[in-house]
Amino acid sequence: MSDPHISEAAPVNEGSEEMTSALFAHMVLQQSSMAMMLLGKTAHPETGKVVRDLEGAKLFIDMLEMLEVKTKGNLSQEEAVLLKQTLMSLRLAFVEAVDTEPKAEAQAHDGSAQAGPAPAAEPVKTGPAPSAAPAEEEHRKKFTKKY
Repeated sequence: MSDPHISEAAPVNEGSEEMTSALFAHMVLQQSSMAMMLLGKTAHPETGKVVRDLEGAKLFIDMLEMLEVKTKGNLSQEEAVLLKQTLMSLRLAFVEAVDTEPKAEAQAHDGSAQAGPAPAAEPVKTGPAPSAAPAEEEHRKKFTKKY
């Protein structure tokens, strides 16, 4: 029963720190994967379909930001770099997702307007665009204000 590995405090502590660090990295990557999936950047693992839920993705990003604030000064350099780089890539992906959303909606609206018997005239297209532009601007501000 006198196992030298159990009786020594230093190796147990080192193993515990390594395990904690690995669990931290796993949690950060798990939250990041969920956010990327909800941003529509990766497919759902079970269904294979692309899911797009910007509010849900923002929640995961906010949780990682909270983790960064609450653990400031308590992380190893590797853990801090992992968290910082993960947040930077998620914020960039979020902004890209928000920017592409109004364009996709605008194309869908333009496509339905062109499907009608009316000829594709420039003034008809530009007429709805100015009224849609303030709505898009307001929509973008709503999501990008924090980042």
